[in-house]
Amino acid sequence: MPNRTVFFISDGTGITAETFGNAILAQFESRVRRARLPFIDSVDKAHQAVRQINHTAEVEGKRPLVFTTVVNMDVLRVVKEHCQGMILDMFGTFVEPLELELGIKSNHRVGRFSDASKSQAYNDRIEAINFSLAHDDGQSHRDLAGSDVILVGVSRSGKTPTSLYLAMQYGLKASNYPLIPEDFERRKLPPALVAHRNKIFGLTIAPERLSEIRNERRPNSRYASLDNCRMEVSEAEAMMRREGIRWLSTTTKSIEEISTTILQEIRPERLTY
Repeated sequence: MPNRTVFFISDGTGITAETFGNAILAQFESRVRRARLPFIDSVDKAHQAVRQINHTAEVEGKRPLVFTTVVNMDVLRVVKEHCQGMILDMFGTFVEPLELELGIKSNHRVGRFSDASKSQAYNDRIEAINFSLAHDDGQSHRDLAGSDVILVGVSRSGKTPTSLYLAMQYGLKASNYPLIPEDFERRKLPPALVAHRNKIFGLTIAPERLSEIRNERRPNSRYASLDNCRMEVSEAEAMMRREGIRWLSTTTKSIEEISTTILQEIRPERLTY
């Protein structure tokens, strides 16, 4: 597919359009320029968006791709009737067939965040983020029992970003706890974690990759040396095997893949399956 500009247009935040659109674009070997047009919630704004899209089409000589989750029919009509891009209307593609199948009309609600202040799920998610930040890198041992998931592994193995992703995406209270040389000398889990073994999931990483990451933070240090990284990873993996802790390597996996694997293994009670 030739290089294109891709627009994500929505009368809300556009997160749904962008997430879905990027998932589709990932199926193609292409380089695209992304343009986000959120909060297009009036006819006037729709005409402004159309002018921007059409100008891009004229300058580039290629039809832009336009992923839209606009639910306001007046706004959507302007986009569909006047836009020179290829329109991919995700709500129209999926909502209308579902209306026919279910025999009911959708509420045409603008964005999943429009009434966030009234949503218990949203408040739970904010609480989970605060919890995960407070329990990052073993900062606090308080209320570990309140964790949905406790991630363990050597420093810089991906615990913090995974914890925050689980909190932000799923509203899970995710703690993370670094394994350090003192733990390896004792050859046991840190005492604070023993009572919560069923919530623990381990992350490991290839020593070579770990050394690269640590060198970005503390170059030419023992902490970042390949020999030290090999020792820490080897000891951490040996400990997880001894303790019967489920674990995976983050070396070649995305945060999304890591999180999905954790959820399949831990299956927190907070989530419905």
